[in-house]
Amino acid sequence: MATANDDSDNNNKASDRIKDSAQQIWLAGLGAFAKMQQEGSKAFEALVKDGAGMQKKTQQAAEETLAQAQTRMAGFASEFGTKAAGQWGKLENIFEERVARALEKLGVPSAADVAAMQARIDALEAQLKHRGGSAAGHSETATPAKTARATARKTAARKTAPAVAAKKTVRRNKGGSAG
Repeated sequence: MATANDDSDNNNKASDRIKDSAQQIWLAGLGAFAKMQQEGSKAFEALVKDGAGMQKKTQQAAEETLAQAQTRMAGFASEFGTKAAGQWGKLENIFEERVARALEKLGVPSAADVAAMQARIDALEAQLKHRGGSAAGHSETATPAKTARATARKTAARKTAPAVAAKKTVRRNKGGSAG
């Protein structure tokens, strides 16, 4: 049977072991502190070096991510520009068609009509030159320009004659002289 003395010895041994462990932990802490004081600057420099390396890696990763984002945005912008240009082309065609229809309703000749008339005028001028060359005995040959001017004068006279007659009638009705 265990006596009270045995229990007391066991308690003393456990207490001694705890004291020894606490003493060793304390000494280990003091040793670490002393070592850090001795090698503190070396450790600080090592930490700075590690931090600089980490910053460089992080910066490279950020630059790569930014470059990828810029590439994607450039692709989106290009695609958007292509789509927008296509839409502008469609809008331009619609506008041109509507203007052409409006001009046609107003009786304005189209570019094709003007080109056809120009070709016809060129053909008529060539015929006139050909006939003018065979009738060389005439002292004065009618040029296309003279013919066009004469036709324009006759057309203008026909258009203005009713207006002149109307003015004369108005003057007579007012009691003025017909002149």
